[in-house]
Amino acid sequence: MAGPSAYICDECIQLCSEIIEEETEKDAKDTAHILTPKEIKERLDGYVIEQEPAKKILSVAVYNHYKRLESAFNAGDVDVQKSNILLIGPTGTGKTLLCETLARILDLPFVTADATSLAQTEYVNEELDAILQRLLERAGGDPAKAGRGIVFIDEVDKLKAISGQARAASGENVQHALLKIMEGSLVTLKSGQTIDTKQILFICGGAFVGLESILAETQAFGFIATSQSDDQKVLDRLNARVKPTDLFRFGLIPEFAGRLPIIARLNELSKDQMVRIMIEPQHSIYRQFRAILQNEGVELVIEPAVFGQIADLALEFKVGARSLRGIFEEMITPVLYVVPDRPDVKKVTIRSLFEEAVFS
Repeated sequence: MAGPSAYICDECIQLCSEIIEEETEKDAKDTAHILTPKEIKERLDGYVIEQEPAKKILSVAVYNHYKRLESAFNAGDVDVQKSNILLIGPTGTGKTLLCETLARILDLPFVTADATSLAQTEYVNEELDAILQRLLERAGGDPAKAGRGIVFIDEVDKLKAISGQARAASGENVQHALLKIMEGSLVTLKSGQTIDTKQILFICGGAFVGLESILAETQAFGFIATSQSDDQKVLDRLNARVKPTDLFRFGLIPEFAGRLPIIARLNELSKDQMVRIMIEPQHSIYRQFRAILQNEGVELVIEPAVFGQIADLALEFKVGARSLRGIFEEMITPVLYVVPDRPDVKKVTIRSLFEEAVFS
C-alpha cells in the first residue's frame, strides 16, 4: 500500500490489523459479557454452602450494579441509582466469604474494614481514607478501577446510636462519616490521587443481635396483617423482612440505613451445614489439607464421624464456621509434623478427633 509520501508494506498492514483486532476483542470481552444473576449464584455455590436467599439477592444486586456501570443498562432518561447492600446474620455465617468470592468472580478490587475499629478512633476520616488507599493498591494504583471496586464494612451493628451517649464517642459519628463516601464523593488520598466513590459498591454486614425482638413486635402491621384468605408463605416472607423502621429502632440513623436499600439475611449454620462447609466447597479445609499431603506423596483419609465431632465442637464455640479451621488445624498439625520425616508413610487415616492418626 502506497501514499503520496509513504509506503506501508503488506506485513505491517497485517500486523496493525491484528493489533486493532486484539484490542477490539479485549474491549468486547471487558464489556460484552456480564455474568447473569444465575451465573453469579452458580459460582458462589462452589464456595459458599447454603444461604440460598442471600446468594440470590446478592447476585441480582451485583448484576444490576455492574450492568449499569457498563452503560449496557438502557434505561433511557431514567437515572438508575446505586444500591448498596446490608448483610444481616450471626458471626461465622459467611458474610465476608460471600463478598470476597463475589470480588474474585468479577475480578474486582476488594477490601474489608471493621466498623468497630472505626468507632474507636478519633480520626475517622483518616481511617476511611486509608481504606480507600488500600482499595487503590488492590486496583494496581488505577483510580478508575478502584472506583468500581467493592468495600465490605463488617460489624456496622456496633455503630448503633445509644441514647444519652455523646455523638463523638458513639457510632453515630462514624455513620455520618461513612454516609459521605457511600453517597459518592471525590476523595483525595495522601498519595495525591483522587478516587470517586460514587460507583464503589459498599456492602455492610453485622449480626444485629436484638433485631429479632424488634421484628417480632412489628410483624403484623398495616397491610401485612394476616387473614384466612392470604397466602401464608408470602405473608411470612413479608413479615420476616427487615424494614427501615426496624433498623432505625435498632440504632442506625435514617440517612445511613437509607443508603442500604438491599437487605439479605444469613441464617445460623446447623451441624450438617458445618460438615458440608468442611468437605464440599472448591477450597474446603479438607481439600486443602488433602492437597498438602498429596504433595508429600501421602493420601489423607478422614472418616465421616470426625467431621461431625469437629462441627459439634465448633457449635459450642458459638462463632459459626470461623472456628472450624482452628479445630481442623489442631487435629492435623501432629500429622504434618511427622509425615515429612516418614518417607515410608503412604496413607494417613483419622478415625476420631480424640484419637491419634493411623500411619500406613
